[in-house]
Amino acid sequence: MRSVSPGDPGTLGGPGAPGAPGARLTSRAAVLAVVICAIALSLAYPVREYIAQRQQIARLVAEQQMMQTQLRSLVAQRGQLSDPIYIEHVAAEKLHMCFPSAQCYVIEDGQSVIGSPPPPRAQPAPWYAKLWHSVQQADGNPAK
Repeated sequence: MRSVSPGDPGTLGGPGAPGAPGARLTSRAAVLAVVICAIALSLAYPVREYIAQRQQIARLVAEQQMMQTQLRSLVAQRGQLSDPIYIEHVAAEKLHMCFPSAQCYVIEDGQSVIGSPPPPRAQPAPWYAKLWHSVQQADGNPAK
């Protein structure tokens, strides 16, 4: 029987053993690694596009729901605007309109303005009059 040394290539624990930590990469393993990397790289772009399309679909669904809500609101508003009672209410409240047979009152500053003409407003002087007045004041002549 022969004595087995730890560095002998035929032994189980030697450096040339297949399970040893210093085992070399075989050509089959290298080809397998290259194939796996190629598959991963070829799937990366379609997966990224798939995710982007799913996000776009989710955004469009949310936009569609928002537009459906807006459509329901506009249909309800159209229903209100076809109602003559609602139209009369809006005309009376927002436009201050009333029927010809009715007498309407408008109160400004706590006083009724119906029946009394509005006080005349003082018109501001035109720009050229103001300019001439300022020139005369700068010259030292009082304005006439």
